[in-house]
Amino acid sequence: MRFEEFDLHDDILDALYYMNFKEATPIQEQAIPIILDGKDLIGCAQTGTGKTAAFMLPVLDLLAHPERKHTTTLVVVPTRELAQQIHQAIQGFSYYIPVHSVAVYGGGDGRDFDLQKMALERGTSIVVGTPGKLLSHMSMSYSDFSRVEHFILDEADRMLDMGFIEDIERIMDHLPEKRQNLLFSATMSPPIWKLAKKMMTDPEEITIEVSKPSDSVFQLAFAVHDDQKAQLVRKIVSDNEDY
Repeated sequence: MRFEEFDLHDDILDALYYMNFKEATPIQEQAIPIILDGKDLIGCAQTGTGKTAAFMLPVLDLLAHPERKHTTTLVVVPTRELAQQIHQAIQGFSYYIPVHSVAVYGGGDGRDFDLQKMALERGTSIVVGTPGKLLSHMSMSYSDFSRVEHFILDEADRMLDMGFIEDIERIMDHLPEKRQNLLFSATMSPPIWKLAKKMMTDPEEITIEVSKPSDSVFQLAFAVHDDQKAQLVRKIVSDNEDY
């Protein structure tokens, strides 16, 4: 199914065209119409299946016009790397619409914290962050998530494995009861079902090839010393013309 067949805003379709996004993946094809309808959703799909576009494209479409002056969407992820990845994807998808995002995570310096604080004070449309750092900002008076319309948990199984369940529940306490909830996970264990039941109302469910990794993902592990990593990456890239 081509993205033109979804009822997406023309400005978003233009961004997808320039990013060479043409055919929707199975998770995108099934999730986008559900999210556009404003329903809660549980999506079970492996890494590499296109989950980020599956939940961000319809949310961006819902936010495209009119411009909001407050935080409308909160995306919670387990790691800073995933927060950065989703933030970068949003920047591409939203290039032609008045929607802005910020990635909130730890491990940086004071300047990073100040930039995150300034974005939260302005009411940046979409906030993508890790649980601990989000709670640090939420404890301050400048953070306002009382008008969040879309609450998204990505890689929920990893967050529970990392012991973030209590942090997620504390974050939910700061959100309005009426909101759209989206949960994406590679596996659906009993604790995740319990969390979904607590946060969602009559959710739709999608399961995409849970039994095997995505065909687009090829994994290798190399045991090397720290000072060999850069050399290894250069060799991997140089040995693969497709890169």
